[in-house]
Amino acid sequence: MSRNSSKRRSVAILGTRGYPSFYGGFETAVRVLAPYLAENDWDVTVYGRPGGTVAPDFAVDPRVTSRATRGIETKSLSTLSYGFTSSLDAMRRRPDVALVMNVANGYWLPLLKARGIPTVVNVDGIEWERDKWGRVAKTVFRTGAAATARWADSLVFDAVAIGDYWAKEFNKSGVFIPYGGDIPGPLPVPLDMESTRYVLAVARFVPENTINEFFDAVPVIARRHPVVIVGSSGYGGGFDQRAKALAESHANVTWLGHVRDDTLLLALWQHSGVYFHGHSVGGTNPALVQAMACGASVVARDTVFNREVLSPSGGKFVQPQPQAIADTVNALMDNPGERARLSGVVAARAAEMYSWELVSASYEAELDRVRRK
Repeated sequence: MSRNSSKRRSVAILGTRGYPSFYGGFETAVRVLAPYLAENDWDVTVYGRPGGTVAPDFAVDPRVTSRATRGIETKSLSTLSYGFTSSLDAMRRRPDVALVMNVANGYWLPLLKARGIPTVVNVDGIEWERDKWGRVAKTVFRTGAAATARWADSLVFDAVAIGDYWAKEFNKSGVFIPYGGDIPGPLPVPLDMESTRYVLAVARFVPENTINEFFDAVPVIARRHPVVIVGSSGYGGGFDQRAKALAESHANVTWLGHVRDDTLLLALWQHSGVYFHGHSVGGTNPALVQAMACGASVVARDTVFNREVLSPSGGKFVQPQPQAIADTVNALMDNPGERARLSGVVAARAAEMYSWELVSASYEAELDRVRRK
């Protein structure tokens, strides 16, 4: 991917588990963005981790180059170590521009700058405020954010509120590019469920996603409505054990663990009666956007980010208290007219503001602008 070997524009994407991967929001974005850029005459290289990519029934774009580098596979060191080795490899190959995901990779931006590689950095959420990280990890993320503010050529915020935070904390502006959602056609009802008769939750099992509070609310909800839980911690532990226990002790509760099948996830959102979204930190959440594109009626934890994405009239907002969650979910399940109204609002909003076509075009425009500077 040498600058001198081709007149085509070249981009390296760093900071994800690779292409194609189904791990999280960054990986979802790259599965869409990398082929889009390749289709628009970019040479695209996506850096990842050994074993980080899977492609069950996924049409891999052969124009996208995947490169796996070595790293330390632990919860605290994986992002830093893989970011370092992928940055070293990118230095050698010298793409026209690098798209870097996650401020933890801010430490390595000076390496790319030293080789004359401009960088566009998606800052993600406010990782140093997440409960899942200890003091040391929070310090690492906060310091990485400061390095990103200093060394990045361009910042991408996936929510307006994230941009406001960076302006206040780091005196830095950037460009707003959210996540997108696929608008599916009609899908069959999944898992022998009854359409619009079950409550759905999709989340990684971490405290800031209101997992404890939702699990406390599940027995109350399950007395009247089936509950489907999608997610896991990724590392095992107490939350996974609780989900397993809820499914074993309540006939109305189904725990599916981490689901890689996009079609199944889309069908679950499309046919849910209510989707509970408990994410409390970060910006535009990919799962929420996708739920909206599927027309799900949403009960969301009341945060500035969730209100921004849904709009004040696009969801029911609730405090992180088990009884409040159960009462709000059950009340909405009992009101099909309101569910239909919410479904229409969020589906239209997703199509207008959160389409993958718009997201991908915005990324390409910013990468090209930075490349030309």
